[in-house]
Amino acid sequence: MTRIWGIHMPAWVGDDPVDNGRVFIGWPRLDDIFTIPAQREAFKEALVRAYPDTKQGAIPVDAGTLFRFAHEIYVGDFIVYPSKHNRMVNIGRATGRKWYEPHPDNGDDDMPFCRGVDWLGHFPRSDFSQAALNEIGSFITLFAIRNNSGEFLAKIGLQGSGPLPVVASDDAPLPDDEVSQTATQVAVESTADFIIRRLHTELSGYDFEHFVAHLMECMGYTARVSQKSGDGGVDVIAHTDQLGFQPPIIKIQCKRQTAQVSEQLVSQLLGTLGEGEFAMFVTLGSYTAPARTRERNNAKLRLIDGEQLVEMVQATYPKMSPRFRRVLPLKQIYVPDLEGE
Repeated sequence: MTRIWGIHMPAWVGDDPVDNGRVFIGWPRLDDIFTIPAQREAFKEALVRAYPDTKQGAIPVDAGTLFRFAHEIYVGDFIVYPSKHNRMVNIGRATGRKWYEPHPDNGDDDMPFCRGVDWLGHFPRSDFSQAALNEIGSFITLFAIRNNSGEFLAKIGLQGSGPLPVVASDDAPLPDDEVSQTATQVAVESTADFIIRRLHTELSGYDFEHFVAHLMECMGYTARVSQKSGDGGVDVIAHTDQLGFQPPIIKIQCKRQTAQVSEQLVSQLLGTLGEGEFAMFVTLGSYTAPARTRERNNAKLRLIDGEQLVEMVQATYPKMSPRFRRVLPLKQIYVPDLEGE
């Protein structure tokens, strides 16, 4: 019976899962989980041996994740992977291939257990309803998607027939701290989705340029928007002095899009720079790997993606004008922060 799974991987994995056709999970102190008998108790025992300090309430949750990854994902099952580093939703099908790839130093960042995926599509988060995004929000590492499965399947050209069958599980409920942290992460992600969606739907491209210029002013710069035509790819010019003669001068290109920005567009912006000038590209989406490589190799270039733009909005929101606060109605709240404990 075909099912649809969601999986989370840390942001540091970057483009590896998509480029190499796989998904993977951690727990590197464990030996090859694919050789553990297909019994949940066996996984609990192996987990306790490898991680004796695991909280009692987390044992069945973590063991259940490992068991499902090793034994319950079948050939043809759908995989939904929301990638944190570029805010894309990647959808594919499990190939049935699975392997153990231990790292020599067995470090905490090691993700040794891999399953093959044939990726079928990659979509900006803004393409999905908030309900669907909430379902694939921060939760346990591997989980069954039930309520919005049809929406994800429709994106890859398959007409869903309603919610998929519930995956049987004897997992215990999440410990209270993990429930609280999950609620916090969902709130953070939902806020970011809201900000990007509002900027994308409520502002025209020219309005978005004015918004970026206003953000720069809230950060202490003097900024002006270029003319609508003949600007050579430069939409906003920002500088530290009021007249704009004193370097550094920042030339900014703005793209009100949620898709990825190519290295070619970034290079065009770099081509406008003169002595004492810097380049900044701002988008609601993300950047291709070649574009990010160009940024790493050029000290005069800064690429601001949707996630970074959200952070800028949140940092400067108290200084924003009423015009843009109406576009982005936000309220400050306090939520649990347990990650550093």
